Amino acid sequence: MRLDDYRTSDNVSDQRGQSFGGGGGFGGGGGLFGLLFGLVLSRFGIGGVLILALGYCALTTVGGGGGSLGVGGGTAVAPHQAQGGSNAQESCALDAASRFSCQVLANTEDTWARIFQAEGKRYQPAGFVFYGGQGRSGCGAAQSAMGPFYCPTDNRIYLDTSFYQELQNRFGAAGDFAQAYVIAHEVGHHLQFLTGVLEQANRQQQRASSREGNAIQVRVELQADCYAGVWAANAKDAQGRAALEPGDIEEGLRAARAIGDDTLQRQAQGRVVPEAFTHGSAEQRQRWLRRGLESGDPASCDTFSAASV
Repeated sequence: MRLDDYRTSDNVSDQRGQSFGGGGGFGGGGGLFGLLFGLVLSRFGIGGVLILALGYCALTTVGGGGGSLGVGGGTAVAPHQAQGGSNAQESCALDAASRFSCQVLANTEDTWARIFQAEGKRYQPAGFVFYGGQGRSGCGAAQSAMGPFYCPTDNRIYLDTSFYQELQNRFGAAGDFAQAYVIAHEVGHHLQFLTGVLEQANRQQQRASSREGNAIQVRVELQADCYAGVWAANAKDAQGRAALEPGDIEEGLRAARAIGDDTLQRQAQGRVVPEAFTHGSAEQRQRWLRRGLESGDPASCDTFSAASV
């Protein structure tokens, strides 16, 4: 991707080098904890999805109707506090993986701001937290084994950059766009939060059986894949050129195939159990990522209205 001279995001904080003792436990969310619960803590998809008891605090309302960016109406948002200043700059400059992550995040901020503005809306960026090995999120403990994830309680994306090596070595999905796809997918979940999709999906899951709940979750994840494709199709470098370079799309599709539920199940247990899918098959993930890439239109990502995914 052509992002070498792109700015880095100010919406970054860093937990690397900090100690988080006491193990797990799910962090609460203030006075409404237990009232609004069961929301999705969405991971990139390396072996399942975590359904955690989550709460909101300091709720404020943003947005209007669902529009082309979602199937739900407005939703309550607890805005993150941007870190800004030298702290974010220092975190982004720590190493090449950190800098690239911050450039991708900044590009998603600018790209989605343009898309939202074209619809008469204002995009509110997600926060972004680096951690190493273990950390703490608004949804509880963060651990490298969880993979990258988005926490809707604090509207932040959590990433241990060692996942990039796992993506390359374990999943055979090397390349800068494969790494960018990781972040763009989690930003896709933030979009779902802003547009009310996560809240609506949560309500549906609470009334559903386990199998039906998994099917709803698959649609959530495939929409995030599609949004990642929409971002990439509209992304521009610092000179205003298309950010995608030859070979980037193939890198993304290779990553989507590598983390398909059927691929992971076959590797882990030697058989495929479709009713246990939570992120979608390799074919589905590739198809919805490609749909976003080819259309460049978030309206094409409505997995919830599709008869089948």
